[in-house]
Amino acid sequence: MSDAVKVGFVPFSASARGILVAFCDEQLKLGAATRKALGAAADTVKRAAAANQFKGKSGAALDILAPEGIKVDRLIVIGTGKAADLKEKDLLKFGGVVAGKLNAGSAAMTVLAELPDAAMTAAQAATIATGIRLRAYKFDRYKTKKKDGEDGAVRADVSIAVDDVAAAKKAFAPESSIVDGVNLARELVNEPPNVLYPEEFARRASQLRKLGVTVEVLDVKAMTKLGMGALLGVGQGSVRPSRTVIMRWNGGKKSEAPVAFVGKGVCFDTGGISIKSAGGMEDMKGDMGGAACVVGLMHALAARKARVNAVGAIGLVENMPDGNAQRPGDIVTSMSGQTIEIINTDAEGRLVLADVLWYVAKKCKPKFMVDLATLTGAIMVALGTDHAGMFSNNDELAERLAKVGLETGEKVWRMPLGPEYDKQIDSQFADMKNTGGRNGGSITAAQFLQRFVDGTPWAHLDIAGTAMGAPKTEINQSWGSGYGVRLLERLVSEYYEAKK
Repeated sequence: MSDAVKVGFVPFSASARGILVAFCDEQLKLGAATRKALGAAADTVKRAAAANQFKGKSGAALDILAPEGIKVDRLIVIGTGKAADLKEKDLLKFGGVVAGKLNAGSAAMTVLAELPDAAMTAAQAATIATGIRLRAYKFDRYKTKKKDGEDGAVRADVSIAVDDVAAAKKAFAPESSIVDGVNLARELVNEPPNVLYPEEFARRASQLRKLGVTVEVLDVKAMTKLGMGALLGVGQGSVRPSRTVIMRWNGGKKSEAPVAFVGKGVCFDTGGISIKSAGGMEDMKGDMGGAACVVGLMHALAARKARVNAVGAIGLVENMPDGNAQRPGDIVTSMSGQTIEIINTDAEGRLVLADVLWYVAKKCKPKFMVDLATLTGAIMVALGTDHAGMFSNNDELAERLAKVGLETGEKVWRMPLGPEYDKQIDSQFADMKNTGGRNGGSITAAQFLQRFVDGTPWAHLDIAGTAMGAPKTEINQSWGSGYGVRLLERLVSEYYEAKK
């Protein structure tokens, strides 16, 4: 991953060069230290604001070129809205707006970390820095030429001017590790499927060993011995052999049960024999967004030395339609011993997750499991691209996920589970079938998964609308969003990590 935008911290008194960024409220009020740093240029802000109809609304930006009274090329003033309404996600947004003002080429930028009414805390300055790094990520390694109008590469050094440099650096260190995890997840989702197939995905996940993560890769022989017939059935039509990867970070007490995260990793999904239509099939390189999130999360936890025991497990397959491919009507036996009638080979992700969930529940005995999967188009019909669908057998876990979703901006919306939906996947030939039909499609998919959690507290996140191709935001301009890494890292840090 390239990290062309470097973010650091300097004393507030540092002289600015290149681009200078300041913050104001809806009354165009600047902080006292900011006014002092701007000198005579502070008086030009109101005139420029009037000329540009700038009102200081949250996230709005006023760009003043070659401002009088100060030796900088540009002065950018970002509105904070009402100070009393400021939340963490607003500061992330401001950081994204800052990064969005960097043009192609090299640049130096100084951000005056002061709100209109007070200096930013170290944590607030770190959040601004986090927003800058999240927005700055770009995936363009396969472009050898730039078309007319396309931005060139940005090379920038961003200095955030703060009162306490040491405190800001300390606050940002774990946040920077989390950003690295998000960008790793984005990188995996963005890669083309001829580059990132199950074996290569497993190899990249294995690089977490450098951070102290224990990584076990199960090949086809090992999975066959374990009886993982549901997962293996999905991948049997591909020349690329399937893999399951188990990652363990042991940062907590040896006797403590781990928290566990499971990801669907369909590296490419044609639909198999129940083949998808051609339109948009190229997007199915992102059908491993759940697995990408789990790898990014494990990176974040290990890199910041989280005081928790965590397991990340991913099932990696390709769903292809060759002569050996699984057929509608086939019956497979899962690792749990339960049999599954295949109705539609394009309902493949739940088959992958079934065996990995059962493996984790039985082998790792976790406190809880959260699985993530780009599982159904139905969840996008229900919720669009702003929320992931959340299904859970445990109210406490669901409530905690909802809370941290609001804090991080990676929102979830709880959907129902119940016996009336569960009976839709009963089969006349096997223990269950792999699809319950059109109605309630995301719900019946979750009901299917629930049959493989063995009573473990569990939540399923259907991230089909949020992991790939979601609308761009102030902190994400990438097709692969890295959704879920910040959400689940916050879940761990707030509720399950040992305190110092």
